[in-house]
Amino acid sequence: MKKVNLACVVGARPNFVKIAPLLRALDQHSHLRAALVHTGQHWDASLSDVFLEELQIRRPVASLGVGSGSHAVQTARVLERMEDVLAHGAEDGAAYDRVVVVGDVNSTMAAAVAAVKLGLPVAHVEAGLRSFDRTMPEEINRLVTDTVSDLLFASEPCAVANLYREGHTEEQVYLVGNVMIDALRWALPRARQRDPFSRYGLKPSQYAVVTLHRPSNVDDPAVLAPLVDTLLEISRQCRLVFPAHPRTQSRLEQFGLASVVGGSNGIVLLPPLGYLDFLALTSQARFIITDSGGLQEESTALGIPCFTVRPNTERPITVTEGTNTVVGHDPVKLRQGVQSVLEDRYKQGRCPALWDGRAAERIAAVLADRHNR
Repeated sequence: MKKVNLACVVGARPNFVKIAPLLRALDQHSHLRAALVHTGQHWDASLSDVFLEELQIRRPVASLGVGSGSHAVQTARVLERMEDVLAHGAEDGAAYDRVVVVGDVNSTMAAAVAAVKLGLPVAHVEAGLRSFDRTMPEEINRLVTDTVSDLLFASEPCAVANLYREGHTEEQVYLVGNVMIDALRWALPRARQRDPFSRYGLKPSQYAVVTLHRPSNVDDPAVLAPLVDTLLEISRQCRLVFPAHPRTQSRLEQFGLASVVGGSNGIVLLPPLGYLDFLALTSQARFIITDSGGLQEESTALGIPCFTVRPNTERPITVTEGTNTVVGHDPVKLRQGVQSVLEDRYKQGRCPALWDGRAAERIAAVLADRHNR
């Protein structure tokens, strides 16, 4: 049987988590040959190398080194360099048969566009998610990527409904579950062997985890400063562990807030953590405060209360079925939600259907069938 060459593209930290189980599942089909292409959108070792190592991801066949920059600059670099990689084909010179992209970062959208310009079909993993907020760069990336993809793998029913409403057909759309949860289930036993608690003076279930990285939260001091004030107030009731994204750390310093956060007895300010250490902390936290899409999903799978500091979410199932509550930038709503957790009054969520650790297997089976016709 002819080998089918797939270019699987990653660029940023969330992509690595999603691609890891998919690569393992693709390897179970002898006629599928998956090559990893790393755009380098996240290039720092703490955001890239440690994830490749801990998730046991193969080394990329190509690293594009696009680095940081504006959305336009990153997109242009990926388009140009991805086109060159795809045009030259796989390592043995054979042509690529399909490009597989995951998530919603700039690399996802740019790689998909580069592929279709060369006549290559695109499969999008995590398709159909919509916040309906076009001020979010990720929303534009999702819309464009889905538009040019011919195979769309959705993680929740709302995503399927969105894709049908946008004109995609049943032959294109598959409800497969959530590859992020595949990775979590694979990694959780390994994470539980870690001991970040003694390192940071913590006790399981007696702290909360905070992550903030979106420009809408960290780039404007009029938003970030009140948010820090609210975190300081919450930290008087429950200790907060705050692994700061490099962008967030930079803004805290720029706005004179780093010393405020770092000087608090109730907040443990940390550099970015590897996936396993971070999962060790989140899986045993009392609650989570975040603006991360992936962490909304992980908290639901883990049964950990989550408060999303955004006005919307593209993952509504984490609210309707899971443990997530969208609090926006309302400090009162956030404080009330935290209080309900501390008083054991918070809602009980459940893990959605098909978030069973086998989403990658379903995706690989569809790809194997499509390329066996």
